[in-house]
Amino acid sequence: MNPIFCVLLFSLVAGLAFAEKSDYCLSEIVKTDERIRAHGYPTETHEVTTGDGYVLTLFRIPYSHKLKNQNEMRPPILLQHGLFSNSDCWLSSGPDNSLAYLLADAGYDVWLGNARGNIYSRNNVRISLNSPKFWHFDWHEIGTIDIPAMIDYILADTGYAQIHYAGHSQGTTAYLVMLSERPEYNALIKSGHMLAPCAFFEHGSSFIFNALGPLVSTPGGIWNQLLVDTELIPHNNLFNRLVDNSCHLSNSICNNAFIMFANGGYVNANASSMSVLIETHPAGSSSNQGIHFLQLWKSLKFRQYDWGTKKNNQLYGQDLPPDYDLSKITAPTHLYSSTNDALCGPEDVNTLVENFPHLKEDYRVPLQSFNHLDFIIARNMKELVNDPIIERINSYEGR
Repeated sequence: MNPIFCVLLFSLVAGLAFAEKSDYCLSEIVKTDERIRAHGYPTETHEVTTGDGYVLTLFRIPYSHKLKNQNEMRPPILLQHGLFSNSDCWLSSGPDNSLAYLLADAGYDVWLGNARGNIYSRNNVRISLNSPKFWHFDWHEIGTIDIPAMIDYILADTGYAQIHYAGHSQGTTAYLVMLSERPEYNALIKSGHMLAPCAFFEHGSSFIFNALGPLVSTPGGIWNQLLVDTELIPHNNLFNRLVDNSCHLSNSICNNAFIMFANGGYVNANASSMSVLIETHPAGSSSNQGIHFLQLWKSLKFRQYDWGTKKNNQLYGQDLPPDYDLSKITAPTHLYSSTNDALCGPEDVNTLVENFPHLKEDYRVPLQSFNHLDFIIARNMKELVNDPIIERINSYEGR
């Protein structure tokens, strides 16, 4: 059996086997605020309750201890993680390379979001975590409910009228959903920065498309019915410890554990960054998020969740789910993509660009080997991605 598939399967089984214990994982890991504080930065923890009851945790780096700029104007920026991830992804490479710290040192008020269902956002004031109703969501709800709630909270707290936004992978998908489904939020975005932008998947070369797509992407299929509205690959301390120890023993094991997300291995990856990432990843998500992505791969469309003809007519008034209208996105948006991305590769980014009439910039990382996860763990991501992002954000602030 393919060793990568074994890793994924074992992760799923181990996660499900220890799902009840995963509720207590926060007492056993180094949390985002502790990581920030360990590097000398001030930090705050905020909770935002959405209209449908989910309690989301936001971590904040309000200013830089290096600049001592707490009494100066500090424009806010929200960083939003990808699928199976959490706020720690923006910190895993330390103060000299990670986007969160670099933005704080550039004079920004940095907010780190956590979508519903991950290890930092596992509460709902109305629904039990153990109920399938808790997991009845995907990145459509993250885009239409979670991100708007975070933005509203941040702007109310800071007194600013607009916010900068940067997302990785699913964090870009949620942004596109938000601005197309709730276009009033375009006026609240001063600039948007999409790292590894994901909307179309026709040319996705990752093995997960061909291995899992035929099984779960069709509404009503046995695997679809089995997996829908469940927690997918929940965080498990024992499993994460095993993977972390394996990475210390063999780089090849570590590479195989993550190779599903990229072509050509991890020639740019910082091994210590990957080790930090593994401590809190995978961070948990709803199975519907993964199913929805696989539906996009099958349909060749960027559209809402497909529940089958009967329920589609009930929800959407038509047999097939409606497409997201990218023409409604008018906020200044910059794409940052790479050639070696097996999930959201250059041809599918081309499709996104063609359907994005108000796109501000289409930036391609000038390194052939740069892949999907390199945006958060590469040794050279500062020069290739993070510095250009800060330069562009500075331009909106007249800096």
